[in-house]
Amino acid sequence: MTPKLELAAITDEFSPQLEPALDAMAAIGMTGVELRVVWGKNIIDLTDEEVLRATDLVQAHGMHVLSIASPLLKCVLPGGGDVDQRFQQDSFNSNQTIDDQPRLAERALKLCELTGAKIIRVFSYWRTVEPARCHDAICRALIDLGTLAAPHGLIIGLENEHACNVGTATEVVKVFADVACTNVQLVWDPANMLVGGEEPFPGGYAVLPKSRIAHVHAKDCEMQGHKPEWGPLGSRHVDWKGQIAALLADGYAGAVSLETHWGGPGGDKMLGSTICGWNLRGLLSA
Repeated sequence: MTPKLELAAITDEFSPQLEPALDAMAAIGMTGVELRVVWGKNIIDLTDEEVLRATDLVQAHGMHVLSIASPLLKCVLPGGGDVDQRFQQDSFNSNQTIDDQPRLAERALKLCELTGAKIIRVFSYWRTVEPARCHDAICRALIDLGTLAAPHGLIIGLENEHACNVGTATEVVKVFADVACTNVQLVWDPANMLVGGEEPFPGGYAVLPKSRIAHVHAKDCEMQGHKPEWGPLGSRHVDWKGQIAALLADGYAGAVSLETHWGGPGGDKMLGSTICGWNLRGLLSA
């Protein structure tokens, strides 16, 4: 059962403690790591010494750091309009403002230097009731980040996030049409688009600029109104079998990274992520 794409995960989906998370991931056969919350702290707030310790642990498990899952642009955009209260805003121990963004960007670059990560995951400001009103500011921010990261050979990975202004494939297409920087690419999350109210596959995926998909996040849910009910990957609404087949057919060669969200049986998140990890390995090996 050999995966056709690299199998990865955000470590804190298993545990906020890095060592048990890596043990569980290694047992599944994962080789790619995304760092978001480590030892209970957002990755952006770790000291250099803590980051180096984390990197050593990752490498000791035969893995490598793919991405810094930063909170960049996960804040209120001044002048962007009222925030849409329908969606839960997950901050992962990092509540930042627009004034913090330059500092976060510089820190993310340093984290890539320390870990060897090639992707900095970013967002598009907390979603307002008028997302289109934020378009120009989002594009300017992404161009600035892309320009900052380019000399370092790094990718700025915009995640489509239902709680942010770029959540659907249509919104992705509009932004990428106005952001020419080739190192600004997409972190494609089909389940996030589903939570945003639109069908991610095949319809949403069909319109994406395929050459600009740098990374993929995997989770699964059913919708109850605007509320997602997360569950075992491959057993809910997202057609992961079809989505993975389409990625392969379109020449995608990056990783597929587990972002479980499901609380697991009886609230056991480690078990839930382990189940989802094995499910993802099976889907990638089919």
